[in-house]
Amino acid sequence: MGPIWPSYYGNCRSLLFMIDASNPTQLSAACAQLLGLLSAEPLAEAQVLILFNKTDLPCYMTVEEMKSLIRLPDITACAKQNITVADISARTGTGLTEVLRWLQDTHGAG
Repeated sequence: MGPIWPSYYGNCRSLLFMIDASNPTQLSAACAQLLGLLSAEPLAEAQVLILFNKTDLPCYMTVEEMKSLIRLPDITACAKQNITVADISARTGTGLTEVLRWLQDTHGAG
């Protein structure tokens, strides 16, 4: 889906970017996609929520190790956007309340 993402940038106020925490072999590809999105001028003012999903599954690395490997502190320090990070499990629902709260806080009660 990555190559068609620029078609959806218009009027984008938020970006939810999900990383599969159970598949650390795809981290470099996910990081490259994220950096491309963060550098897109139409998304310069978007609020960004990076979701590490499937944290309930066994993995080769911890989520903290994955964040370090993709240099997440450097990304958040250098990005134009306000970036928030959440560890979630869509299967168990862990962390989803915080995601909904972030959406509500970001866009107000609607």
